[in-house]
Amino acid sequence: MGLTIWANGKIQHTEALSGATGTPGTTYLLAGSDSRADGAVTDPTEGQRSDTIMVMHVPESGRSALISLPRDTFVEIPGHGPNKLNAAFSAGGAPLLVETVENLTGLTVDHYVQIGMGGVQGVVDAVGGVELCLDRDVSDDLSGLQWKAGCHEVDGQTALAFARMRYADPTGDIGRTDRQRQVVSAVVSEVATPGTLLNPVNHAQLVEAATDALVTDTETGMLDLSRMALAFRNATGPEGIVGTPPIADFNYRPGGVGSTVLLADDARDFFQRLAEGNLTPSDLQSP
Repeated sequence: MGLTIWANGKIQHTEALSGATGTPGTTYLLAGSDSRADGAVTDPTEGQRSDTIMVMHVPESGRSALISLPRDTFVEIPGHGPNKLNAAFSAGGAPLLVETVENLTGLTVDHYVQIGMGGVQGVVDAVGGVELCLDRDVSDDLSGLQWKAGCHEVDGQTALAFARMRYADPTGDIGRTDRQRQVVSAVVSEVATPGTLLNPVNHAQLVEAATDALVTDTETGMLDLSRMALAFRNATGPEGIVGTPPIADFNYRPGGVGSTVLLADDARDFFQRLAEGNLTPSDLQSP
């Protein structure tokens, strides 16, 4: 118990939850917060934004799911009008991102977990590297990613470049989302296990790196992160659902906000099926 209290004390917290009436099941919002201020990778982007936005839902019955929401998804941001989804994070931080995602999905967020992509570098190095896969060669000066097609065990710097690479990706936002989900999955698999979180005495360096990389809402502690790890494994396992909502247009230009991603007309039905645990692979965006 003392070890758990020690680890709990290292978690960084932020105000995030909306206080909205709860919906059935448990919903996690995972946001990859990407700040170039860490200096890990040099490119023209300044400031902080949320590049990776994932909703993980554990229904009361049915299949758990991990759904990636493209950062450029065209949404209504409360108090700010229509814009790209990640503009909610830029305009109002975690609370506004949570509220925007709740309005989009109809699900109340129970736990908010922000993963600093710069901090991910330290976590990957602390676990001795992770395996990542990409089926083509990449040479991208902006992110620093140099990659030969296939799966490779990589260090933290390469994992960070893998997650951040954008301009050399012909599949655009969807491809980057898939790679960032790979990195987050690898980190969660290595870090957020009950053995690591609840018995950190043998994993002090890893716990230090993990808590440096994570920010949660004020109500989320180590036990919640442990439950999240199990839920993540179920969602990404053979019985879970992983993917993106159906998309009508990858280059929707409503005016004033540039190119956006427009979800399909049946997105509301998609999120209802998510809430009920009834999603199937056929409901997801086709590759």
